[in-house]
Amino acid sequence: MKELPFSSKSEILQYANSYNTPFYVYDQETVEAQCKELKQSFSWANEFQNYFAVKATPNPYILNIIKEQGFGVDCSSYAELLLAEATGFTKEEIFFTSNNTTLEEYQKAIQLGAIINFDDKSHLQLVKENIGLPEHVCFRYNPGSLRNGNDILGNPSSAKFGLTREQLFQGYAEAKSLGCTKFSLHTMIISNSLDEHELFQTAEMMFELVKELKTKLDISIRQVNLGGGIGIPYKPTDKPVSTISLGTKIQKLYENMMLSQNDFLPFKLCFECGRFITGPAGILITRIINKKTTHKNYLGVDASIANLLRPAMYGSYHHCSHITDTDCAPSAAKKKLSLRKLSVEESELKLNGSFYDVVGSLCENNDKLATDRHVGENVEIGDLLIFHDTGAHCSAMGFNYNGKLRCAEYIRKPCGELKLIKRAETYADLFSTLVWSRKLD
Repeated sequence: MKELPFSSKSEILQYANSYNTPFYVYDQETVEAQCKELKQSFSWANEFQNYFAVKATPNPYILNIIKEQGFGVDCSSYAELLLAEATGFTKEEIFFTSNNTTLEEYQKAIQLGAIINFDDKSHLQLVKENIGLPEHVCFRYNPGSLRNGNDILGNPSSAKFGLTREQLFQGYAEAKSLGCTKFSLHTMIISNSLDEHELFQTAEMMFELVKELKTKLDISIRQVNLGGGIGIPYKPTDKPVSTISLGTKIQKLYENMMLSQNDFLPFKLCFECGRFITGPAGILITRIINKKTTHKNYLGVDASIANLLRPAMYGSYHHCSHITDTDCAPSAAKKKLSLRKLSVEESELKLNGSFYDVVGSLCENNDKLATDRHVGENVEIGDLLIFHDTGAHCSAMGFNYNGKLRCAEYIRKPCGELKLIKRAETYADLFSTLVWSRKLD
């Protein structure tokens, strides 16, 4: 069984009766708790920093919570740099990790004093000639066939990100010859991993590179960024990563390295976790508007993959809870409530009348938020479905195909009150960039 991550069923019904579905809710206390867990697990480090991946939840209200917790931000685009700037992040609180990057983006990152993480060694010379040499330089390492990837990022050998081992050493040698004085090292080869050993292997790989860069190039790495691979348990049967256990293992590795040779800087240990911080803090609330049976059973909801793309993009699983309300009208005096907690084991049973594909209304057959999912025994039009763990990489991936409007986002305050942090789009928003008049030459 997987309980709702926060809120009671009556509270969720109150939200759904007060605001138009679909909409996202993020829980402030959960975001803060995830930040504190990560900080505590790596508190042994001489310096520790998590650069929250803005791409996960690009909302200034969320970023302000992140800032209050002492974290920095990882930005990958001009828009994300603007969000970082607007919420008060400055200088090396910003880690700029991009690919296929324009000079305009580099210029903004350098203006803000961000750490520049180069995805291609040729970009260093390009930036030097057109903008000026950044003081702090980092390169993104891609180990290729030396490591396995996963469904989200793909195998490193076929991923577009980062430098090969040979290119990495060439890049640092060139940066040193050009006059760069501060160096960092970065990798991001797995995403949403629940395998503690796999995450530890990344630290081993990166620490060995720190040694080699010192030995071969006499370059001291000031900061090692292990990426944001720490996953969250989307399925009820998933076992969460013990960040405390992972932190203890990396601590021993780090201390042994520092003791073995005294010419390494006590470098800052960094992550760029976004999903781990906000993923468990989000839910998507949607309402069932249609039931259909053909060759399969279908539940049509007022959300679609325009609101929650991950299942269609990656085949990702988001757990789903069913809340029944026989009369969800705001004026109803009495509501009969029941919460159906679903398990993966149930979804593996033979398809029957309570198993459905949960679908939206897009003109695409992959518009499915869940497939062959056991939703409940008495599912009716008007009931609610709650999709769990949607706090990261969900609303951010929203789009407007078929003219669908992106939905509102709310933050749940510690008192249980909802505060609007992003309004729903309107058709005026949707059509605002169109040129309506037709002029003949």
